[in-house]
Amino acid sequence: MQKALPLLFLAMTACSTAQTAETIGVSDVAVAQIRKADGTSHGVATLSRRTDGLWLNVSATGLASGTYGIHLHTIGRCEAPAFTSAGPHWNPANKMHGFDNPMGAHAGDLRNLVVGTGGAGVLEAKIEGGQWDSAMDADGLSLIIHEKADDYSTDPSGNSGARVICGVFGRP
Repeated sequence: MQKALPLLFLAMTACSTAQTAETIGVSDVAVAQIRKADGTSHGVATLSRRTDGLWLNVSATGLASGTYGIHLHTIGRCEAPAFTSAGPHWNPANKMHGFDNPMGAHAGDLRNLVVGTGGAGVLEAKIEGGQWDSAMDADGLSLIIHEKADDYSTDPSGNSGARVICGVFGRP
């Protein structure tokens, strides 16, 4: 049952591009429940190894409308209140931060999460420069949502402010 939920989530998100888990060749899935420091749940994220690369799907709920920086961090730990236990951005290729940085981008750099007036936001991203075995090492990986938008260039964090929501991808 534990593997069925991530595959169901992945299949539902893949349907938006007319694909299913079978047609995209999913071989591994890790799930992170994303929460604020007080433990309040704000959605789920899945990291999946597919035949076409490493993919992240995020479904966030209960947030104020706006734009939020969102990144993968090197350590699978979310200790409240500031989530600094998640470490720096996941950066296996030793690059600078940001899509607009000529030296960028970290594998953990993602496009901003846009949340609508209903409090929900969805993000699907192919993780360029990241491999499953590097992501799912002994201490896993974290997903962090920051308090404001990433500017896509300021190293090391995109000037995206405090870490307000965190989730851990552990080894499946």
